[in-house]
Amino acid sequence: MVTEIYDAHCHIYPDKIAHKAVDAVTAFYPTIPDEQLDGTCDTLIRQGRENGVTHFIVHSVATTPHQVHSINVFISQSVSASGGAFTGLGTMHPDVEDIPAAMDELIRLGLKGVKLHPDIQKFPADDPRIMPVYEICEAKGLPVLVHTGDYRYDFSNPPRIVNILKAFPRLNFVGAHFGGWSVWDDATRLLTDFDNISVDCSSTTHWLGVERAKEQIRIWGEDRVMFGTDYPLWPQKPEIDRLLAMDLTDDAYRKIFRDNCVRIYGTDR
Repeated sequence: MVTEIYDAHCHIYPDKIAHKAVDAVTAFYPTIPDEQLDGTCDTLIRQGRENGVTHFIVHSVATTPHQVHSINVFISQSVSASGGAFTGLGTMHPDVEDIPAAMDELIRLGLKGVKLHPDIQKFPADDPRIMPVYEICEAKGLPVLVHTGDYRYDFSNPPRIVNILKAFPRLNFVGAHFGGWSVWDDATRLLTDFDNISVDCSSTTHWLGVERAKEQIRIWGEDRVMFGTDYPLWPQKPEIDRLLAMDLTDDAYRKIFRDNCVRIYGTDR
């Protein structure tokens, strides 16, 4: 029985730029639903109220180093304004002049980890410039959520993720989209033997379908999979319905819909 749902993968934007930001992220994927949501915090919470989703891991992506500070302040303010509904991850960029100082600020802002999107930010996930972020997160016990995988590029594909997992064996690494969007077989072949990676199922079930997505959960193990929508790209209800159609055990649903997110991101809600 599903009693509480956490959404572990949500992009949010300030109201005044949300429309432009949604258009940009929508253009990244080759095919997505006709109706995207508007990317605002209010819509995310309202949609959650309608679908039984009570908590959200929220973040945004800096496409230039100069955006890092303002985005992290926005995420922090959004968390404070959410009434306990949000856990925030900060953004980082490999060209930030002083990564340790920027990470210190991220932590002071109350953000609970880092979100990276190498394919949009246009840097290899294992680029030496970004390694200090992983090193600091490993030392501080902060999770790092990384967009992983894309058949069109080689910024975040599984071989690069292997290099990170080997270099930082105590890092709490989260591979979005079952660890390798569109290259799922490579992800399960190369990544599942590492103990320091978990995954979310955002932006996957639409393409994989119920049976293949259920097989992904079996391979990764129910202790390492989190529910996520990739808001604002995907509405919650069909994503929830596809998971429920897998006919998993009650224990598996509790882990995927809530408990794994609480453990991995450290939220005590």
